[in-house]
Amino acid sequence: MMKIVLIGGQGTIGKKVAAALSPRHELIIAGRNSGDIQVDITVAASIENMFRQLKTVDACICTAGTGYYGDFQTMQQHHMMGGIEGKLMGQVNLVLIGKQYLTEGGSFTLTSGIAAEHPAKNGASVAMINGAVNSFVLAAAQELKKDQRINAVSPGLVEDSWERYGALFPGYNLVPMQKLVNAYLLSVEGAVDGKIIKVYS
Repeated sequence: MMKIVLIGGQGTIGKKVAAALSPRHELIIAGRNSGDIQVDITVAASIENMFRQLKTVDACICTAGTGYYGDFQTMQQHHMMGGIEGKLMGQVNLVLIGKQYLTEGGSFTLTSGIAAEHPAKNGASVAMINGAVNSFVLAAAQELKKDQRINAVSPGLVEDSWERYGALFPGYNLVPMQKLVNAYLLSVEGAVDGKIIKVYS
């Protein structure tokens, strides 16, 4: 049994990942305003405080973070900053800070997305962030010590997000939720390292 912290465990993807892991592991749900422990991943001090409370973890999973979709012709830096500070730097800081608290042989699982390779219309900001997350994972896998592992799960448009986001992704194939959950299980319970686990066709 592992001690796992899941940031974003109340979200669309996080709920399903939590349901799969909780029967077998000690699962701590972290969120900005909900869960077992509070964390704001846009603030490094909040991340540090979370890990100090946890003391050690065997796995850290992040399914939190979004990005800006909007007209490329009018998009400016300030539109992008929420996603950069949250989904990008928030996940980066989970690793930079969390590696001191992650046990030997422990793992980080970050979340990027299909936009890194197949950006949707008006999705330049999200594409940039997802691509950066993937690149960070590839590099960090070379640097982590104590047999620590890191992977990114890169989902396509998932079934449970169709009503909310489907209009932004015309022609994208829907990803079954169980297929996506399996990617997180592979990262956490398997032995893969430095992989971008793509869950889309």
